[in-house]
Amino acid sequence: MKIKKGDQVLIISGKDKARKGKTLEVFPKQSRILVEGINIRKKHQRPKKSGEKGQIIEMPGSISVSNVKLICTKCGKAARVGYKIVKGKKYRICKKCGQET
Repeated sequence: MKIKKGDQVLIISGKDKARKGKTLEVFPKQSRILVEGINIRKKHQRPKKSGEKGQIIEMPGSISVSNVKLICTKCGKAARVGYKIVKGKKYRICKKCGQET
């Protein structure tokens, strides 16, 4: 998977199209990611103790990794990601500027 935790990403499809966010969690087996402030879901929670009120909690839902593009740290544009192997080490590179991200 070409997206890692902590990356800045641009959403390219869905209800949050054209919004940017930081990757909170990555699920490689399901090929899904969790992005901060994107795909917000509302969860109704029952009261746990007597006398306590129930509440509605907003939490981010996962989205498919195919719906996001990585924002390059060097050029600041959303670009595809490639790999470059130098001396046995694998680096991610931006397909627009060619710099290591």
